[in-house]
Amino acid sequence: MGGSEEVADLVVRGARVLVAAGERPREVAVTDGVVTAVEPLGAGLEGRRVVELTADQVLIPGLVDTHVHVNEPGRTAWEGFASATRAAAAGGVTTIVDMPLNSIPPTVDVAALELKRAVARDQAFVDVGFWGGAVPGNTAELRGLWDAGVFGMKCFLLHSGVEEFGYLEPDELEEDLRVLADFDGLLLVHAEDSRAIDHAPKPHGDRYDVFLASRPRGAENVAVAEVIERARWTGARVHVLHLSSSDALPMIRTAKREGVRITVETCPHYLALVAEEVPDGATQFKCCPPVREAANRELLWEGLLDGTIDCVVSDHSPSTPDLKNLATGDFGTAWGGVSSLQLGLAIVWTEARARGIPFARVVEWMSARPAEVAGLRRKGAIAPGRDGDLVVVEPDTAFVVDPARLHHKNPLTPYADRVLSGAVVATYLRGREVTDDRPTGRLLARGEA
Repeated sequence: MGGSEEVADLVVRGARVLVAAGERPREVAVTDGVVTAVEPLGAGLEGRRVVELTADQVLIPGLVDTHVHVNEPGRTAWEGFASATRAAAAGGVTTIVDMPLNSIPPTVDVAALELKRAVARDQAFVDVGFWGGAVPGNTAELRGLWDAGVFGMKCFLLHSGVEEFGYLEPDELEEDLRVLADFDGLLLVHAEDSRAIDHAPKPHGDRYDVFLASRPRGAENVAVAEVIERARWTGARVHVLHLSSSDALPMIRTAKREGVRITVETCPHYLALVAEEVPDGATQFKCCPPVREAANRELLWEGLLDGTIDCVVSDHSPSTPDLKNLATGDFGTAWGGVSSLQLGLAIVWTEARARGIPFARVVEWMSARPAEVAGLRRKGAIAPGRDGDLVVVEPDTAFVVDPARLHHKNPLTPYADRVLSGAVVATYLRGREVTDDRPTGRLLARGEA
């Protein structure tokens, strides 16, 4: 190539580069943080830094995790922007979108959003966007949050687990949907029905089957049906969070076919773990909605493969170990949340591989599709004009999960000692390799991302 202006900041060359057409031999150039060229291998792109992939390495677009509880400020002992984004980068995630709880204050007005941005600004090792919250009494705040750049609003249909983030009754849900429909905003819904939970057995003790009975599939099914109908009536966009009940898939499939504007996510723990194998007292497996039976898990995989479920994100929801009640193993009072931000790609790929599902599909579910749901137009693909967020992965390299090597602030995990496939070798954010000592992540706002 000719003049120095044509020398890219970074060039990655390899036989396996994941582009729109699949894995292809390509050279990728990144300049000023943006992919400027994707050419056939051998094109001779020049870069100030050149990375040559080995035969067992694949270059993929950075993963996008749109369901992360960073918990800062206010519950920073649970997690924090520095620890969460380091963990993200180590797992090949280059963009996270932070949930409006369990931070204090929750992100339910613009002032709280600005406080969270101020805290995050100099600590982010990957790019960070924010969801707002829809709670009782803050309908008037939704437009302001949207205009301030949140990617959508999250609500609960039952107690959220923290007192400062209240839940919506179905009529309040509909009221907020009508407001959001005016500016085509997105509402994310934790879809478990409060009345169904009230009528279920109360959780107590160290037996997982007792806890599972306290969060029945019916609670999810009723709530998802409610969300579908209110979305149908209002024309608003809705997104069902962390689907665990396979019973809900047929009605979601029908709603999509009928034009209801609904998208759905599930999480690594619902695709990898099964209720039958959760040991008594192992509260690190507790989450809400819960990990269900093996047959349910297989139907979730079918829902992913046929497009009923749109994407896979972590729902990384950590706490301090004491809140997990490890000493007593009481599922009734333990905090519900699974930490997997750093491990998501390997967890899902390990399970997908056992089912004969190609690596490219997993990356699509964890990069392009969540980016699409959130409206992150510059993320989710290796293509000219997209951000130069690139990850080098060795899909065939196995490793044993060692909690001591996780960057999560509280590395308690149900995946301890599991053998997983898919080692992340290097993560590049806008063409610069992410290292533990240099937080170069940016704060993202809707419309600019």
